[in-house]
Amino acid sequence: MSGFRSGIVAVVGRPNVGKSTLVNALVGQKIAIVSDKPQTTRADIRAILTTDDVQIVFTDTPGFHKPRTLLGSRLNDLVSDAVDGVDVVIMVVDGASGVGRGDAFVAERQVVHARAGARFCVVNKIDQLAHTKVIPQLAAAQELAAWDEIVPMSALTGDGISTLRDLIVGRLPEGPPLYPPEDVTDQPLEVRIAELVREQALAVTREEVPHSVAVVVDEMEREGDLTRIHASIVVERDSQKGILIGKGGETLKAIGTGARKGMEPMLGTKVYLDLHVKVMKEWQRDPKALNRLGY
Repeated sequence: MSGFRSGIVAVVGRPNVGKSTLVNALVGQKIAIVSDKPQTTRADIRAILTTDDVQIVFTDTPGFHKPRTLLGSRLNDLVSDAVDGVDVVIMVVDGASGVGRGDAFVAERQVVHARAGARFCVVNKIDQLAHTKVIPQLAAAQELAAWDEIVPMSALTGDGISTLRDLIVGRLPEGPPLYPPEDVTDQPLEVRIAELVREQALAVTREEVPHSVAVVVDEMEREGDLTRIHASIVVERDSQKGILIGKGGETLKAIGTGARKGMEPMLGTKVYLDLHVKVMKEWQRDPKALNRLGY
């Protein structure tokens, strides 16, 4: 393993700047679910890229924000834990919507004082900007912290990904792999399955529902080339339950159909997915409920 490099890279930023899309692009496959809803990521998800001479462990974190619930506070704590002692911390900002006060809040709380080997800023979504408007966003990002690198890119199109990856490798210390070479994430299979269901629920629901959705896999068993999965979608109010089920069960069926498309390649089998919707009143504010749901 002489000359092999390995290390941990934490990816932080405010909600909806494209952190999960970036991590998926960096490792070359989908590990973290993505949506256009804020706070889609609810765990410090590790996505692992291993080549012949390097292993990079990316930690995708929840969007750092001013919390209004106990869940929000716990998600912020995950971010603080994730940046402590890493080799590189990457802060992602949304160049299309503009670098602003929310980014300054994240930088001050999670980057400026972080114990990290290097600090990078990624100005994302440049594919949505006219060329003349990229430079002002890079200048605004420069003001947030003392960066080792500032990288303009589009995680969606892949523009800038190889440059960022090379810059990361240059900052990693020599050392053995931190995970077995075949691993692509440290997430348990049940969690990855639950996240695929939640991703589809986020895709089809209206504004009042997304933050209130959690998913738990109740049972999973494999029978030859078929995997049977029973899962519960948890919401906070009866009205939300009705939205998720939909007229004649159409919405719940659409969620299941979409989720199965992601599960079958992951599991290598056909999937029978049985979904139920349960109401757990105000679970985002209930410590016992949060513990039970894995938060």
